[in-house]
Amino acid sequence: MLRTLDLRGRTFSAAELLAAVPRAETARSAALTAAADIVHDVAERGEAALREQAERFDRVSGHDIRVPDEHLAEALESLDPRVRAALEEAIVRVRAASAAQVPPAVTTELAPGARVVQRWQPVRRVGVYVPGGKAVYPSSVVMNVVPAQVAGVEVVALASPPQADKGGRVHPVILAAARLLGVTEVYAMGGAGAIAAFAHGVTELGLDPVDVVTGPGNNFVAAAKRAVAGLVGTDAEAGATEILIVADDSADPRLVAADLISQAEHDEQASAVLVTDSEGLAAAVVAETVDLAARTRHAERVAAALAGPQSAVVLVDDLAQATAFSNAYAPEHLELHLADPRPEEFVNAGAVFVGENSPVSLGDYLAGSNHVLPTGGQARYASGLSAATFLRPQQVIAYDRAALAEVRERIVLLADTEALPAHGEAVEARFEERAGRDA
Repeated sequence: MLRTLDLRGRTFSAAELLAAVPRAETARSAALTAAADIVHDVAERGEAALREQAERFDRVSGHDIRVPDEHLAEALESLDPRVRAALEEAIVRVRAASAAQVPPAVTTELAPGARVVQRWQPVRRVGVYVPGGKAVYPSSVVMNVVPAQVAGVEVVALASPPQADKGGRVHPVILAAARLLGVTEVYAMGGAGAIAAFAHGVTELGLDPVDVVTGPGNNFVAAAKRAVAGLVGTDAEAGATEILIVADDSADPRLVAADLISQAEHDEQASAVLVTDSEGLAAAVVAETVDLAARTRHAERVAAALAGPQSAVVLVDDLAQATAFSNAYAPEHLELHLADPRPEEFVNAGAVFVGENSPVSLGDYLAGSNHVLPTGGQARYASGLSAATFLRPQQVIAYDRAALAEVRERIVLLADTEALPAHGEAVEARFEERAGRDA
C-alpha cells in the first residue's frame, strides 16, 4: 500500500525538496515519446490514423467520428432527469464563478490625448477534450465548455473517445451534457489522437484546426498537448490526477483516507500523498486506507495507484516543513486538514480545499470552481482552466498629434540609441508632412 518517506530531522534546500517529491517519472517519459508519435501520425494521415488508433486503443471500428446531431438529441432525451438536474446546477455554479474571471477593459490616460486601452479578446475556436476511458466525465464537459462560453468563444468543438459497448458512440451522458450546453460539433476520438486532430485539423471530417485545446486526461493526453504547443494554445497539462493532503493530529483519519482513495480510483498512475507531522495520524490513515480501499468498487486500480512510486505518506517535523514540501510538490489538488490551516501560505496548488467539509469531490462537481487543473508540478507557474484560458490581453493605443509631439524627441533619442533611426524617422515624418501641407 502507501510507502513512507521520513523527512524528519533534516533541513532541505528547494532543490532537495523537489528531488524528494514522489513522481512517476518513467511513466511520463514513456508517454511523451508515444504521444509525439501519435500526434505526428494524425498530422500526416488524418482520418485514417484516427480510425487505426480507435481500433487499437478503443476496440472500435466503422464508427461515426463526427457525431451526428441525432445522437446528441437522443442522448439528452434519454438522460436520467436527476442527472440532468445535477448537471444543470453544476452549469449554473461554474458559469457564475467563471464570470468573475473575465477582466473588464481598462483605459489608461497617460497624458491629454494619450490613451492605452487594455482589453481581453476571446479566441475564435476552441477544442475541448473530455476523457472517457476508465470513467465517464460529463462534469468535464461543463468545466471546459462553460468558461469558454463565458469568455465569448464563438465555436466550441468537443472530442471524447468512442465506446466499444455503445456501438462506437461517445458515451451518451457526455453527449447529453454537450447538448445541454448547445455544443453541436462533437467528435468520437480519444487520447493523444484527439489533441492532434484539434491542433492540425482533419479535412476529411470537416474538422478545422482550433486556436486553443483544453481538457483533462491521462499522461498521454498531457504529453500530446506538449507536442502541439506552439501550433495552438493549450491549458496547463492536466494529466493523471494528484491529491496532496496536509494534516495534523486534529484530522479525522477516515476522511483523509477516503479522500486519498477518491483520487486514486481515477487511474493506476494517480498520485495520492499525505504530509503530516503526526506519526499517529499517519499510521491511522494507512490502516483506514487498507480497509476502505479493499471495499471500494475499483479496488485493484486504487491499490495500484497507492502502491506506485507517485504515492506516499510523508513524515515531517512541523507545519513549516509541511508547507515547504507542499509548495515544492505544487499539487493539482491540495487539501488542508489542519487545526490552523493558513491557506495563504500554500501558494503552489491548482486548487486548495480548506477543512474537512471541502473535499476534492466537491470541486470535481458542484463547488463552482473548475476541476481542470495543472499536474506534474506545473502549479508552480500555471493555473487551472478558467475563462482567462480563452482570452488574450490586447492593447489598443490611440495618441493624438499633441500627445505624440510631447514624446517626439524622446522617441527619436531612444531610436538613435538603439541604432534604429528609421523608428525615429517614422515619427518625424508625421510632423514634416503636416508642415508641408500647411505651407
